[in-house]
Amino acid sequence: MSTTDASQIHDLRSALDFLREMPGQLLETDTQVDPDAEVSGVYRHVGAGGTVMRPTKEGPAMVFNNVKGFDDAKVCIGMLASRKRVAALLDLDEEHLGLEIGKRFESLIAPKQIAEGAHIDCQEVVYKATDEGFDLRKIVPAPTNTPVDGGPYITMGLAYGTSPDGSQSDVTIHRFSCVDKDKLAMWITPGSRHLGAFFDEYCQRGEDMPISISIGLDPAVYMCCGFEAPTTPLGFNELQIAGALRGHAVELADCVTVPQKCIANAEYVLEGYLMHDEVINEDVNGHGYAMPEFPGYTGGAKVCPVIKITAVTTRTNPIMESCIGPSHEHVSMAGIPEASIYKMVETAIPGRLLNVHAAPCGGGKFVAIMQFKKSSKNDEGRQRNAAMLAFSAFSELKHVILVDEDVDIFDMSDVMWAMTTRFQADVDLITIPGCHCHVLDPSNDPAFDPSIREHGIACKAIFDCTVPFNLKKNFIRSQFMEIDQDKWAKEIAF
Repeated sequence: MSTTDASQIHDLRSALDFLREMPGQLLETDTQVDPDAEVSGVYRHVGAGGTVMRPTKEGPAMVFNNVKGFDDAKVCIGMLASRKRVAALLDLDEEHLGLEIGKRFESLIAPKQIAEGAHIDCQEVVYKATDEGFDLRKIVPAPTNTPVDGGPYITMGLAYGTSPDGSQSDVTIHRFSCVDKDKLAMWITPGSRHLGAFFDEYCQRGEDMPISISIGLDPAVYMCCGFEAPTTPLGFNELQIAGALRGHAVELADCVTVPQKCIANAEYVLEGYLMHDEVINEDVNGHGYAMPEFPGYTGGAKVCPVIKITAVTTRTNPIMESCIGPSHEHVSMAGIPEASIYKMVETAIPGRLLNVHAAPCGGGKFVAIMQFKKSSKNDEGRQRNAAMLAFSAFSELKHVILVDEDVDIFDMSDVMWAMTTRFQADVDLITIPGCHCHVLDPSNDPAFDPSIREHGIACKAIFDCTVPFNLKKNFIRSQFMEIDQDKWAKEIAF
């Protein structure tokens, strides 16, 4: 596959083929790796980035060809752990990645059922829970991220569910702890996931919810499943956006053992029922922890609903896809707020917001840097209106940093320069206490601040680092000579 033809990417394998022709974007190794903490331990140094404790860096995706205990499987990690790589895989502009994804809402393509009689990649090998000796932990090489993880975790599992009446469907990424030979613990962030809303309906009816978990997918699918309301209201299937990105529908297949759909070209699919009357602690190793979460801390184990697994289906010689919880991979998938924020602000205040960056320091969720252009005195104050709209567009957002058009929102040193020279805390810091943010931020807790009533409540803040319009002439950056870049190309590229 040519590196210029990302349109041919349709699954994980074609995406890996694409990266093999893209210098510096894929590292493959035959050295044996232990899925128990070693996969993440290695990748931390290769390319995790994000909020992972230093030393870490941006680097290539990685494929481990020799996985201890799993002779017929490989593990891929870090596929989305680079904005540059994601942009290439989606054939989009890196700088305006979120905005470009947002534009695809104008040309949605709904997922479709795979043609009758067509080969179904994800069902080349079928393991049923009724088979003698069935143990999903021996089939699925789910890694642990650290030595104190609660257990092996599926971190790139796309859950597919439907409402009880079958009228609505949705896909969401969740973490799944492999707690037994035929059971997963599924963590559902309270009140913020559409599958959680569906599950609540099933529980009210006293019924178990049929569910599938697809692993190892086209990057376009993963990049679109992080949208939330109001951009994608309840019942909006985000696979429509992936279809728009690729120009063709995502193909679905019927599961083998449950009345549910799955991604037809997935590497692994786990089928089962989310039990309405059974919960379990996701920590089966007894350390008291779950796994590293996107803010950069290893969170405490939760009591979670149980998925009773009925089957695992795979491709031949499957590739397990995984991620480190706080890595830049999460930043990429969570960075969807860029599209949601831009869409809402552009609708309400057209033409002023130039770009948005969901910064890695916030795991792609907590911090948004908004580049706002004031063209007249009448635009003064609108930048703060835009920031408040951002909180409405993405409720988990905690901090908004507003900057002018001459600031590089992807360079935190430049953003901090703007905060240092264009910001006075007594007039430019706007705090909004008592707002719900995200339960995985450990500072959102009464123990941290007695004014916080419940865990998950935060003080949202706007840092207005824009220059007042009537003072712009006093804040012009030093202007350097525009050189002939062709003449000095060799030196510039050094």
